[in-house]
Amino acid sequence: MENKLEVLSSIKVEYTDQLYKLVDLLNRTLKKEGYTFGLALDKEDEQKAVFTIYRI
Repeated sequence: MENKLEVLSSIKVEYTDQLYKLVDLLNRTLKKEGYTFGLALDKEDEQKAVFTIYRI
């Protein structure tokens, strides 16, 4: 069975060391509803992070 994620939205934001807490909370709360969230440093500017919402 192939697990494919559909990207619903993505945004670039200022990076802070607390962002992962928000992503963790959203993942724990909304995974049952079919959503998951990702956070990655921007490859071009490490002062920014890319926050992405996926549908499972």
